[in-house]
Amino acid sequence: MIHYGLKGVTAAETRISFIDGAEGKLIYRGYDISEVSQRTFEEAAYLLWYGEWPDAEQLLMLKGKLQKGRELPGHVASLLKSLPREMDLMSVLRTAVSALGSGPPSIEEAIRLTAVVPVMIACRKAWMDNRVLPDSVNHLDHAEHFLYMLFGSMPTETQRRALETYMILTMEHGMNASAFSARVTASTLSDIHSAVTSAISTMKGPLHGGAPSEVLSFLAEAAESSDIEELIRQKVCRGERLMGFGHRVYKTRDPRAEALKAVLLSEAGDDDWMKLSLKVEEASVNILSELKPGRALYTNVEFYAAAIMKSMNMKADLFTPVFTAARITGWTAHILEQEGNNILFRPDAQYVGPWRVPNGHSSQEKKS
Repeated sequence: MIHYGLKGVTAAETRISFIDGAEGKLIYRGYDISEVSQRTFEEAAYLLWYGEWPDAEQLLMLKGKLQKGRELPGHVASLLKSLPREMDLMSVLRTAVSALGSGPPSIEEAIRLTAVVPVMIACRKAWMDNRVLPDSVNHLDHAEHFLYMLFGSMPTETQRRALETYMILTMEHGMNASAFSARVTASTLSDIHSAVTSAISTMKGPLHGGAPSEVLSFLAEAAESSDIEELIRQKVCRGERLMGFGHRVYKTRDPRAEALKAVLLSEAGDDDWMKLSLKVEEASVNILSELKPGRALYTNVEFYAAAIMKSMNMKADLFTPVFTAARITGWTAHILEQEGNNILFRPDAQYVGPWRVPNGHSSQEKKS
């Protein structure tokens, strides 16, 4: 029996995370995501790497290492500014990470990669916008520093908390396509930079990392519509997919979306995009329930991610790179776990091509 795309195949044991799609649960190292999302990025990252919450001293140590890891090597900074302007940001990021070196898997290198990737994104973005990259401000925490480097000004507390929550919620999500790519590369005993480069290359594909930008287009349509409910109803009747609704894994509400929605409800204030997203969600869920009874189609994490990033004036080309900056933490946790109990990934493939007879003519295809 062939499992196309390896769907439903269990290929590894993990202690990192657990997803219960039927119940809408996401667990990091035994802790429900609703609890993890209340912590800081640094605490959540420590949990994934070390398997436990940090105490005050351990947290301070991690923050220091992340701050030190923000330093961008000169040759990488030059590379980021020398690649063609028409090269998309994910391709630039893939190339820059591979230029960092070839160190063996270690938590120290995982911390450095997590720290430096946001600086890479900000450096390239500043160069593309003909701006000078601001000097690093070491006392800032991870999410706040990322926003400061991207825009050159201090973010508001609402912006900081919104991005931090998003990065915590998306830093890990089981054996997804990019995490699997990282583990496959790591299983060959290749270096950590090559494994992360594999993951970035996989994330770059629109079927994996590109959803928030498509949600933005949907919200933009809604913003221009005089009747949002009618717009949504027509889309559903035409068989169009409502971007940001439904998920391959979750058969009920996406717990990450619920956590982001809580941030929006508490922080939306006068932000038009956040208020619009809440209105579109309510209308979409009602219409989907009416026109597609029996199908549980709720918002996924990309829906609210798009609204949050738009409220921060992030353009669509930043969505997948920011997603990547968050997911680095989970990828490196998987790489370290793979190294700790390594078996080379080597699945079989069933040959369905022609069989040649000695005279060079094709025979009938061999029956399975």
